[in-house]
Amino acid sequence: MASSSSSGLTFKLHPLVLLNISDHYTRVKSQSQPPHSSNGAADSPSVPPRVFGCVIGVQSGRTVEIFNSFELLYDPVTHSLDRTFLEKKQELYKKVFPNFYVLGWYSSGSDAHESDMHIHKALMDINESPVYVLLNPSINHAQKDLPLTIYESELHVIDGIPQLIFVQASYQIETVEAERISVDHVAHLKPSDGGSAATQLAAHLTGIHSAIKMLNSRIRVLHHYLLAMQKGDIPCDNSLLRQVSSLLRRLPAIESEKFKDDFLMEYNDTLLVSYLAMFTNCSSTMNELVDKFSTAYDRHSRRGGRTAFI
Repeated sequence: MASSSSSGLTFKLHPLVLLNISDHYTRVKSQSQPPHSSNGAADSPSVPPRVFGCVIGVQSGRTVEIFNSFELLYDPVTHSLDRTFLEKKQELYKKVFPNFYVLGWYSSGSDAHESDMHIHKALMDINESPVYVLLNPSINHAQKDLPLTIYESELHVIDGIPQLIFVQASYQIETVEAERISVDHVAHLKPSDGGSAATQLAAHLTGIHSAIKMLNSRIRVLHHYLLAMQKGDIPCDNSLLRQVSSLLRRLPAIESEKFKDDFLMEYNDTLLVSYLAMFTNCSSTMNELVDKFSTAYDRHSRRGGRTAFI
């Protein structure tokens, strides 16, 4: 493995890719952990699982920008990816993100393995020069950089034989406004020593309220624009009208009977929880009031030397 790349490409990595890979590894690791033994014996340390997936984005000239990623199925026996699953996921993502292309793949581990080159070569029919994003899940408190490495493949002559090897490439973190808001939101929801569940719930509800408020403002802007177009204040844009019509045609989908039943059930459950919380609060207040009366009457009885007659 060479020390650094000589291709001259500039790699820009978005935080969503790092979050996706971390979430993928965390889920696989939690599902693969064996149950704790009941006799108190220490379990033997298990081998950390490896996760695999594709990274997608755009390449403009010498700049490669990685926006997103999706998971893939891996066969540990043949050291290969499920090609049918890959093509299906690629087709689905192409419908949602028509400008994004498969730029390479990702995995987890402390270093690149020899079997990784087989996967790398298998993806060359999709991208002739794929990138390899490797996430190191081990915790190193002394490390200040992100535990993520991007590799390229270069053809080097070793002992007179041309071979493809991984070379490390430098990258920079690139974010847009929506990603900065999302990362900040996740950071605020992170459990802390002094935080409580109520504080985290309040922060979560505040974020939802802000999102709904933003959606309402966008709908108002669109409504005012359509009114101005109807009055003739601005020229008619048929392309925009078709997009608005396509958006509105999705609304009747929530008018089904199943949606109404699910919504009423959720609404009733919420009201029931609110009523139970109110009753619990009233009972607690009444108990405190009874305790205060009992304490005050007990002091008065001791002072007067009389006992209560009930």
